[in-house]
Amino acid sequence: MKNSLIQKYNIPGPRYTSYPTVPYWDNETFSKEKWIKTFKQSFIESNSSEGISLYIHLPFCESLCTFCACHKHITKRHEMEDPYIETVLKEWQLYVNLVDETPIIKEIHLGGGTPTFFSEKQLKRLIDGIFINAEKHPNHEFSFEGHPNNTTKEHLQTLYDLGFTRVSFGVQDYNPKVQEAIHRIQPFENVQNVHNWAKEIGYTSISHDLVFGLPFQTKENVIHTINKTKELEPDRISFYSYAHVPWVKGVGQRGFNEDDLPKNEEKRELYEIGKELFAEMGYIEIGMDHFALPTDSLYKATEEKTLHRNFMGYTANKTQLMVGLGMSSISDSWYGFAQNVKTVKEYERVVNEGEIPVFRGHILSEEDLIIRKHILNIMCHFSTSWEEEQLQIENVETYIEKLEEMIDDGLVSIKGNKLTVPEKARPYVRNICMAFDKKLHEKQPETKLFSMTI
Repeated sequence: MKNSLIQKYNIPGPRYTSYPTVPYWDNETFSKEKWIKTFKQSFIESNSSEGISLYIHLPFCESLCTFCACHKHITKRHEMEDPYIETVLKEWQLYVNLVDETPIIKEIHLGGGTPTFFSEKQLKRLIDGIFINAEKHPNHEFSFEGHPNNTTKEHLQTLYDLGFTRVSFGVQDYNPKVQEAIHRIQPFENVQNVHNWAKEIGYTSISHDLVFGLPFQTKENVIHTINKTKELEPDRISFYSYAHVPWVKGVGQRGFNEDDLPKNEEKRELYEIGKELFAEMGYIEIGMDHFALPTDSLYKATEEKTLHRNFMGYTANKTQLMVGLGMSSISDSWYGFAQNVKTVKEYERVVNEGEIPVFRGHILSEEDLIIRKHILNIMCHFSTSWEEEQLQIENVETYIEKLEEMIDDGLVSIKGNKLTVPEKARPYVRNICMAFDKKLHEKQPETKLFSMTI
């Protein structure tokens, strides 16, 4: 039965870090002026109460990992660090100039690319520069992505001294053959070193990112990788499904033959094995793809129903406004999305001309906002309800009709005005959200846009 459901529901679908999803943004009616208006509105509503978030994209990598679907710039020229940091600080100043209050920052995440491509001196310059015109929220949580091969103890200490208490290390898989295929040669000792340094320095949440479905990956590989992970006992584990989207990312994801990838039931078995092992190790499943120890803030947010999902993934610190700085970053004002230009050269040119560097986006309608809330509820809490007035959907029967087959298959339960996803159906949560995705139903994509859901 399980295998037949996988075959039935393993279709291309969004990961729902936003609604509407990026391919369905209405770029024709979007404008920079409209984005700025929603930014100001959201800032006024949220800054003095919950604070705001920053996502800062640091795109440089010294080599290309063939499993990666991020926007990056491959270079060994470290002289590019200085002008890029300068530009990010100029972009932040453009936003600061739009508001009358001092920004209160609750969350910062440094993503990439490889944030630790940058020297600790440059990272200090970046964070110090941000706080020339901002304050830290009393309950701030700052995090960054660390590459185990080039994150130094000095990186970790410098960022900790600046207020960072969370770090995630990209592990993927410890098998040499898999590492060679994805061009990410990274011995366990490198991960062990950075993990122990972070723990010694005082980081309160250390996460390891693992990936299943990689080329040449077997059940034995996954078991070995998780057993090695158990030795270090990170506070969180992300266990991502490899998103094979070479039609989007081009040659970077064609470093191996597609026949080398585990498929369908074989790939899903890798996840089920991982999930079972994580449970034995004391980790609790959080949302989709995430596991946390009961002592971690992500688990506490789940228990308190405050878990949130945005372009950074799951977070325990929900803020209404998230400003994306840097090349290709996406901002979210709750009422609108905006993405920055996608190349370093263009990004630096636009900012240095005194313009906020967004090039596309979407302003949400009232209907978009309601659907967004339901999809967030399903992705974060595996349930939603349309009892409350602000969650009532027009023609809700049409959405229920799209769920009928999944109800028959035991993947969804609807009682009265409440929808619940049973635990066994969590692997199908993206499919369930797709039933609410009005944009997707109005215009089916003509070409491949999304990775497979299972």
